[in-house]
Amino acid sequence: MNKLQANLCLICVTLCWSSEVIIFACIPNDILPFATTAITNAIAAVILAACFFKRLKAELKRSSKKLIMRCLLLGVLNCAYNSLYLYGLNYLDVSTGAFTFSMTIVVLPVILITMKKRVSKKTWASASFVLIGILVALGSNFADTNVLGILIMLVGCVVRAVFIVKLNDFAKEHDAVAISVNISMFVAVFSFIIWFAIQPSTFAALPWSGTIVASLFIYAYFIIAFAQTLNIFAQKRATAAGATVIYSTEIAFSLLWGAVLPETLVDRVIPTPFQIVGAALIVVGSLIEIADFGGRKRRASDVTQ
Repeated sequence: MNKLQANLCLICVTLCWSSEVIIFACIPNDILPFATTAITNAIAAVILAACFFKRLKAELKRSSKKLIMRCLLLGVLNCAYNSLYLYGLNYLDVSTGAFTFSMTIVVLPVILITMKKRVSKKTWASASFVLIGILVALGSNFADTNVLGILIMLVGCVVRAVFIVKLNDFAKEHDAVAISVNISMFVAVFSFIIWFAIQPSTFAALPWSGTIVASLFIYAYFIIAFAQTLNIFAQKRATAAGATVIYSTEIAFSLLWGAVLPETLVDRVIPTPFQIVGAALIVVGSLIEIADFGGRKRRASDVTQ
């Protein structure tokens, strides 16, 4: 897999993640997000472990302690930024929260410098376009946006940026399936602990139905088992900055689904002109990061040689 193929895989992953709004529409709002996260990640871990048992066993035999400790760290970071995102939404509306969470690419260059990693000019340019896109999307409402909600989201973006950088590093050393299984397992455990603390009755409190069970299994397979594993596989060739910028385009897909899908699937939400322009700027930022501006020149040089 070359870098272009890795970026295409990441776009596919982002497309999958953006469709989760359709699945969540089938799950009642009174079900705690931590319950959904715990159940779906547990199902995904079981599915992947059952399908790739020999592969998982071989990777654990090769580097058991290192793999488990690294996935434990990734599981903690994953639960942390998702929890911050959920609590941040208590102070912001959904569209504002979604755009604000795209700030991950804005803080990523600082995180990379802190970790003594090189930051290219393209990454700075991409971050600038994404930041402008976020500000444009929020429009005149930016001044009225809850400051506490923004701060919580910003901390979540910092944690998410660290997660992406570490995942990008670990994906180059370990098997993608093994990482995905262990991350899902740890996220399931941590989410269940939080779920139990909030709602001790846990499974007994859920309004079980065929629709809910089907939605949980579809989410576990399509969004976690498939998309998460494909994401880790692609990160072997992609850069942390490239992956983060591509993830930020999820907001564009989400706006599209909300505008074109029938109300029987999702709540119809027509984006404002500011949101459309903001999403377009975020997409432009993504293209700047993943575009190979010097590729043609290098190929021409190779031919002349």
